[in-house]
Amino acid sequence: MTFVKKLIATLSLALLPVLAVASEGGFTLDKAPERPSLSSLQHGAKLFVNYCLNCHSASAMRYNRLKDLGLSEEQIKGNLLFSADKTGDLMTTAMRPADAKAWFGAVPPDLSVIARAKASSGGTGGDYLYTYLRTFYKDDTRPTGWNNMVLPNVAMPHVMWQLQGVRTVKMVEEKDPHDHSKMVHKFAGFEQVTPGTMTATEFDTATADLVGYLEWMAEPAQNTRKRLGVWVLLFLSLFVLLTWRLSASYWKEVK
Repeated sequence: MTFVKKLIATLSLALLPVLAVASEGGFTLDKAPERPSLSSLQHGAKLFVNYCLNCHSASAMRYNRLKDLGLSEEQIKGNLLFSADKTGDLMTTAMRPADAKAWFGAVPPDLSVIARAKASSGGTGGDYLYTYLRTFYKDDTRPTGWNNMVLPNVAMPHVMWQLQGVRTVKMVEEKDPHDHSKMVHKFAGFEQVTPGTMTATEFDTATADLVGYLEWMAEPAQNTRKRLGVWVLLFLSLFVLLTWRLSASYWKEVK
């Protein structure tokens, strides 16, 4: 076996666990739209504070870091500072962990780096969160009255249901592709029961803004890192070119 074949075989074995996660039979993830503009990230921050920060903390993020999104200290104080006294405070929730566990059955996770934590769930972390937040449906068998297609039997209620409205799932019976003697239930879409304050397109856009903010919060310096990365690669390319020409000049004299 050649070195290349050995390398391919080794990489294939290394990727098996990743491939298993990506094809685990869960709900297909939608691609999260890119939200690079400051206005969309500002809107996402507003949604985060209003709908997520009531139960979840972001203990690795301070309010004043939102200045990186183009917000002034006055705007942060007037529009986003509800559960803290100073803009230098951490984004924490007033909900006690014991109360959260009693109400939801589990303590809501910290969302500081949730976008990076979900990056291994089949797709990017943004894809996971974007699909998860848009696939809640009414389920009266659950303690909260809600369920989710991405995370079945989820403990979290649909906090943005007033924006999206109330939906149920439509299921159809099909023959099991692995055993034609059995029938299985397959997801066939959502059915709108009552409308929300937003249209479907508006809700998808708002969710994309929220997910964009969660991705930014997981690594606030990512835009700076990407910009610096371009200059570093250009410098290395120039350095390689100079090294190549210097080497050619050196060996020319040796010959």
